[in-house]
Amino acid sequence: MAKDKTVYVCSNCGQESAKWIGRCPQCGEWNTFKELHVAPDTVNGSITSTLMRKSSGSARAMKLNDISSKDEPRIDMGDEELNRVLGSGLVRGSITLLGGEPGIGKSTLSLQTVLHLNKKVLYVSGEESAHQLKMRAQRINPEASDNCLVLCETSLEGIFASIKDTIPDIVVIDSIQTICTSDVDSSPGSISQVRECAARLLRFAKTSGTPVILIGHINKEGTLAGPKILEHIVDTVIQFEGDQHYMYRILRSIKNRFGSTSELGIYEMRQNGLRPVNNPSELLLTEDHDGLSGVAISSAIEGARPFLVETQALVSTAAYGTPQRSATGFDQRRLNMLLAVLEKRVGFKLIQKDVFINIAGGLRVTDLAMDLSIIAAVLSSNVDTPIEQGWCMAGEVGLSGEVRPVSRIEQRVAEAQKLGFTNIIIPRQNMQVFKGKDVGINLIPVRKVEEALRHLFG
Repeated sequence: MAKDKTVYVCSNCGQESAKWIGRCPQCGEWNTFKELHVAPDTVNGSITSTLMRKSSGSARAMKLNDISSKDEPRIDMGDEELNRVLGSGLVRGSITLLGGEPGIGKSTLSLQTVLHLNKKVLYVSGEESAHQLKMRAQRINPEASDNCLVLCETSLEGIFASIKDTIPDIVVIDSIQTICTSDVDSSPGSISQVRECAARLLRFAKTSGTPVILIGHINKEGTLAGPKILEHIVDTVIQFEGDQHYMYRILRSIKNRFGSTSELGIYEMRQNGLRPVNNPSELLLTEDHDGLSGVAISSAIEGARPFLVETQALVSTAAYGTPQRSATGFDQRRLNMLLAVLEKRVGFKLIQKDVFINIAGGLRVTDLAMDLSIIAAVLSSNVDTPIEQGWCMAGEVGLSGEVRPVSRIEQRVAEAQKLGFTNIIIPRQNMQVFKGKDVGINLIPVRKVEEALRHLFG
């Protein structure tokens, strides 16, 4: 009879070794190797390769032209923001990972979504009791449907037994770090347990066509759901972001095999759950900033959605020898480049000034069209002159001080016009799109940064 083989697995990165090692050669962490007993059928290969062999079955090669190219059937989640991030809904047979900081609202979002579905949902909780889930469900939706089944279980074998009895349409696991299997000799949340449980759930989702939603935590290093191997296993990774001191949350797609990864959804946290925000521009803009310097409005696009963002800047004399450069919600390196352009091409000396940039509302924006508003806000704070009400802008700034064209300018202008803005500064090369059109807003084309600043400050 074959004996079990003992291997040592790094609990941080999953590196395997035949003997115990003090320092992991893969990730460099100390004292992370844990002893793991492997069954005889896994002796001739790693754990991952064994899982692949088990799942292969009777698969055969197919010609690419013989494979159907029709769209995957999707499940409407009843939430416009969640559907947008997932790519028009949840794909059958997919496995989705939802991650975020503790207390950000992952469980609340999952529970309020499944309570509104006309599908049989099995909600597996390894952290909360059934009584706690009942109280939360009553707070979110007192008139919820009876299609949601609750299971408080941490054993993977027990979960599969309940799935066999109930045959649900959707399975939610809250959270993957609390689930363990008896086939792996390690504690729940370890690299080997997470990998084994996720691989079995993936095999179940693909063979049965039942979508699985996994909820994962953020570890102390800021990594989503611990090991990176979990992100490679799943089909979609969405992350819940936001500051707990703010009332709104941002749902962002990091990986999506069935849709775009540039989409985001915005929610407002309330006592009775999360409310989808259909018009984020009104939420992100301050009600009144008339007479306040260092504030500029930019028309940005994230994914397929345009919205107006308030950029705040503070420029002050450096109290120490080295001036500070700080950016919240904006790329720090790009801020340094824009400050260099402002000093070299426009002639404003900021070498002895501290510069602080903040995107209002806790939003993190990567759109290059924010460049013009960053420069305008910095200059407004530097000369202590406010920008007039009704002005917004969109444009990418190059190293030579030119204002480069941006994509989807029509949507940006339409969003500004809808919210009552009267003037918008755009790159001159984008003006050809509006020839012969009445957009209901005054378009101000510029070719260089100096022209834009001249229109704003005279």
